[in-house]
Amino acid sequence: MVEGTPAQAFLAAGYERMWDSIRSVTTAGLLREAMRKTQVDQLFTTLGKLAALEPALTEAEIDAELAAARADRARRR
Repeated sequence: MVEGTPAQAFLAAGYERMWDSIRSVTTAGLLREAMRKTQVDQLFTTLGKLAALEPALTEAEIDAELAAARADRARRR
């Protein structure tokens, strides 16, 4: 921790447990956001792959792809 920072003053005042709690909440939020961004990136990658398929998929084929992806996701949980 950098000397003279607000965090150091906070710790010096005896708020170590509160600081640990704040830090863990912040870390958890950052991890959730990173996971959400990864999922969005994967969605757009998949949509791009689907759009590039030749010939274009029929509605039934799209439904089958969605069902397979949902089954895969359910299996990984």
